[in-house]
Amino acid sequence: MRTGLDLNLQGRAYKRVMWAIAASILVFGTLQCAWALAIGSSQLLKDGLDWAYSVALYGIAAFVFGRGVRVERLSAFLIALILALAGFHTLYALWADIQGPRPEEPLTFGVSTLSSVVIAFSVVAALWRLRHDPNPLVQATWLSSRNDAISSLLSATTDVALRFAPVRWPEHVISVVLAGICFQATWAIIRAELHDQRTETQ
Repeated sequence: MRTGLDLNLQGRAYKRVMWAIAASILVFGTLQCAWALAIGSSQLLKDGLDWAYSVALYGIAAFVFGRGVRVERLSAFLIALILALAGFHTLYALWADIQGPRPEEPLTFGVSTLSSVVIAFSVVAALWRLRHDPNPLVQATWLSSRNDAISSLLSATTDVALRFAPVRWPEHVISVVLAGICFQATWAIIRAELHDQRTETQ
Protein backbone atom coordinates (compact mmCIF):
# COMPACT_ATOMS: atom_id res chain seq x y z
CA MET A 1 0.00 0.00 0.00
CA ARG A 2 1.31 3.45 -0.92
CA THR A 3 2.71 5.24 2.08
CA GLY A 4 4.42 8.56 2.65
CA LEU A 5 3.03 11.97 1.80
CA ASP A 6 -0.67 12.16 1.00
CA LEU A 7 -2.86 15.07 -0.01
CA ASN A 8 -2.92 16.48 3.52
CA LEU A 9 -1.38 19.71 4.76
CA GLN A 10 2.15 18.30 4.40
CA GLY A 11 1.41 17.05 0.90
CA ARG A 12 0.11 20.45 -0.21
CA ALA A 13 3.19 22.04 1.31
CA TYR A 14 5.36 19.68 -0.75
CA LYS A 15 3.60 20.76 -3.96
CA ARG A 16 4.12 24.44 -3.11
CA VAL A 17 7.80 23.84 -2.42
CA MET A 18 8.20 21.99 -5.74
CA TRP A 19 6.51 24.80 -7.68
CA ALA A 20 8.61 27.43 -5.90
CA ILE A 21 11.85 25.54 -6.63
CA ALA A 22 10.97 24.98 -10.31
CA ALA A 23 9.92 28.61 -10.83
CA SER A 24 12.97 30.04 -9.06
CA ILE A 25 15.41 27.92 -11.06
CA LEU A 26 13.58 28.76 -14.30
CA VAL A 27 13.88 32.50 -13.62
CA PHE A 28 17.54 32.22 -12.68
CA GLY A 29 18.39 29.99 -15.66
CA THR A 30 16.60 32.36 -18.05
CA LEU A 31 18.47 35.38 -16.69
CA GLN A 32 21.76 33.51 -16.89
CA CYS A 33 21.14 32.55 -20.52
CA ALA A 34 20.14 36.13 -21.39
CA TRP A 35 23.35 37.44 -19.81
CA ALA A 36 25.39 34.79 -21.64
CA LEU A 37 23.91 35.81 -24.99
CA ALA A 38 24.49 39.48 -24.21
CA ILE A 39 28.21 39.00 -23.50
CA GLY A 40 28.75 36.15 -25.98
CA SER A 41 29.79 33.54 -23.41
CA SER A 42 29.25 29.99 -24.66
CA GLN A 43 30.31 28.49 -21.32
CA LEU A 44 27.84 30.60 -19.34
CA LEU A 45 25.11 29.77 -21.85
CA LYS A 46 25.78 26.05 -21.46
CA ASP A 47 25.59 26.37 -17.68
CA GLY A 48 22.32 28.28 -17.97
CA LEU A 49 20.77 25.69 -20.26
CA ASP A 50 21.80 22.91 -17.87
CA TRP A 51 19.25 24.26 -15.38
CA ALA A 52 16.54 22.89 -17.70
CA TYR A 53 17.03 19.43 -16.16
CA SER A 54 16.16 20.74 -12.71
CA VAL A 55 13.22 22.82 -13.94
CA ALA A 56 11.74 19.80 -15.75
CA LEU A 57 12.26 17.47 -12.80
CA TYR A 58 10.81 19.68 -10.07
CA GLY A 59 8.05 20.96 -12.34
CA ILE A 60 6.93 17.41 -13.13
CA ALA A 61 6.92 16.52 -9.43
CA ALA A 62 4.84 19.60 -8.57
CA PHE A 63 2.34 18.97 -11.36
CA VAL A 64 1.67 15.28 -10.80
CA PHE A 65 1.88 14.93 -7.02
CA GLY A 66 -1.50 13.88 -5.62
CA ARG A 67 -2.95 12.92 -9.00
CA GLY A 68 -3.00 9.21 -8.20
CA VAL A 69 -0.58 6.37 -7.66
CA ARG A 70 -0.35 5.46 -11.35
CA VAL A 71 0.52 8.99 -12.46
CA GLU A 72 3.04 9.42 -9.64
CA ARG A 73 4.60 6.08 -10.52
CA LEU A 74 5.02 7.00 -14.19
CA SER A 75 6.42 10.37 -13.17
CA ALA A 76 8.96 8.78 -10.85
CA PHE A 77 10.18 6.67 -13.78
CA LEU A 78 10.29 9.79 -15.96
CA ILE A 79 12.42 11.57 -13.36
CA ALA A 80 14.69 8.53 -13.25
CA LEU A 81 15.04 8.85 -17.03
CA ILE A 82 15.88 12.56 -16.72
CA LEU A 83 18.62 11.73 -14.21
CA ALA A 84 19.98 9.03 -16.52
CA LEU A 85 20.03 11.53 -19.39
CA ALA A 86 21.88 13.98 -17.15
CA GLY A 87 24.45 11.25 -16.49
CA PHE A 88 24.94 10.60 -20.20
CA HIS A 89 25.09 14.35 -20.84
CA THR A 90 27.88 14.62 -18.26
CA LEU A 91 29.83 11.89 -20.05
CA TYR A 92 29.25 13.60 -23.41
CA ALA A 93 30.45 16.94 -21.99
CA LEU A 94 33.54 15.14 -20.69
CA TRP A 95 34.25 13.66 -24.12
CA ALA A 96 33.75 17.07 -25.78
CA ASP A 97 36.09 18.71 -23.25
CA ILE A 98 38.77 16.11 -23.89
CA GLN A 99 38.45 16.59 -27.66
CA GLY A 100 38.57 20.37 -27.50
CA PRO A 101 39.26 22.00 -24.13
CA ARG A 102 37.84 25.49 -23.80
CA PRO A 103 39.55 28.24 -21.77
CA GLU A 104 37.81 29.27 -18.57
CA GLU A 105 36.28 32.73 -18.30
CA PRO A 106 37.05 34.01 -14.75
CA LEU A 107 33.93 36.14 -14.27
CA THR A 108 31.41 33.68 -15.66
CA PHE A 109 33.23 30.82 -13.95
CA GLY A 110 32.76 32.49 -10.58
CA VAL A 111 29.10 33.30 -11.18
CA SER A 112 28.23 29.80 -12.39
CA THR A 113 30.16 28.07 -9.62
CA LEU A 114 28.79 30.15 -6.77
CA SER A 115 25.21 30.13 -8.02
CA SER A 116 25.15 26.37 -8.58
CA VAL A 117 26.36 25.70 -5.02
CA VAL A 118 23.96 28.19 -3.41
CA ILE A 119 20.92 26.96 -5.35
CA ALA A 120 21.73 23.28 -4.87
CA PHE A 121 22.12 23.54 -1.11
CA SER A 122 19.03 25.74 -0.82
CA VAL A 123 16.98 22.99 -2.48
CA VAL A 124 18.53 20.35 -0.22
CA ALA A 125 17.58 22.44 2.82
CA ALA A 126 13.99 22.74 1.55
CA LEU A 127 13.67 18.97 1.05
CA TRP A 128 15.79 17.73 3.96
CA ARG A 129 12.86 16.75 6.18
CA LEU A 130 11.41 14.61 3.37
CA ARG A 131 14.56 12.63 2.63
CA HIS A 132 13.21 9.43 4.26
CA ASP A 133 9.71 9.60 2.80
CA PRO A 134 8.98 6.28 1.01
CA ASN A 135 6.91 7.83 -1.79
CA PRO A 136 8.99 7.16 -4.95
CA LEU A 137 8.14 10.58 -6.39
CA VAL A 138 9.32 12.33 -3.23
CA GLN A 139 12.42 10.13 -3.20
CA ALA A 140 13.10 11.08 -6.81
CA THR A 141 13.10 14.79 -6.02
CA TRP A 142 15.21 14.28 -2.92
CA LEU A 143 17.80 12.20 -4.79
CA SER A 144 17.95 14.83 -7.52
CA SER A 145 18.57 17.61 -5.00
CA ARG A 146 21.21 15.48 -3.27
CA ASN A 147 22.93 14.87 -6.61
CA ASP A 148 22.94 18.57 -7.45
CA ALA A 149 24.46 19.47 -4.08
CA ILE A 150 27.19 16.84 -4.35
CA SER A 151 28.01 17.61 -7.97
CA SER A 152 28.05 21.38 -7.51
CA LEU A 153 30.31 21.17 -4.45
CA LEU A 154 32.65 18.63 -6.06
CA SER A 155 32.84 20.62 -9.27
CA ALA A 156 33.44 23.91 -7.48
CA THR A 157 36.13 22.44 -5.22
CA THR A 158 37.88 20.67 -8.09
CA ASP A 159 37.72 23.68 -10.43
CA VAL A 160 39.16 26.03 -7.82
CA ALA A 161 41.83 23.62 -6.58
CA LEU A 162 42.99 22.61 -10.05
CA ARG A 163 42.52 25.92 -11.82
CA PHE A 164 46.25 26.41 -12.26
CA ALA A 165 47.22 22.73 -12.40
CA PRO A 166 49.14 21.62 -15.49
CA VAL A 167 46.87 18.57 -16.01
CA ARG A 168 43.13 18.16 -16.52
CA TRP A 169 42.67 14.47 -15.70
CA PRO A 170 41.43 15.05 -12.09
CA GLU A 171 38.54 17.07 -13.53
CA HIS A 172 37.76 14.20 -15.87
CA VAL A 173 37.69 11.77 -12.95
CA ILE A 174 35.21 14.03 -11.13
CA SER A 175 32.99 14.09 -14.23
CA VAL A 176 32.91 10.30 -14.28
CA VAL A 177 32.01 10.27 -10.57
CA LEU A 178 29.19 12.76 -11.15
CA ALA A 179 27.81 10.67 -14.00
CA GLY A 180 27.94 7.64 -11.71
CA ILE A 181 25.94 9.52 -9.06
CA CYS A 182 23.24 10.25 -11.64
CA PHE A 183 23.04 6.58 -12.61
CA GLN A 184 22.98 5.51 -8.95
CA ALA A 185 20.04 7.85 -8.29
CA THR A 186 18.26 6.46 -11.36
CA TRP A 187 18.59 2.94 -10.01
CA ALA A 188 17.54 4.02 -6.49
CA ILE A 189 14.31 5.52 -7.85
CA ILE A 190 13.53 2.44 -9.92
CA ARG A 191 14.30 0.17 -6.97
CA ALA A 192 12.05 2.22 -4.65
CA GLU A 193 9.21 2.05 -7.17
CA LEU A 194 9.59 -1.69 -7.67
CA HIS A 195 9.56 -2.17 -3.90
CA ASP A 196 6.39 -0.04 -3.69
CA GLN A 197 4.73 -2.20 -6.32
CA ARG A 198 5.63 -5.43 -4.52
CA THR A 199 4.29 -4.01 -1.25
CA GLU A 200 0.95 -3.14 -2.90
CA THR A 201 0.50 -6.69 -4.21
CA GLN A 202 1.03 -8.27 -0.79
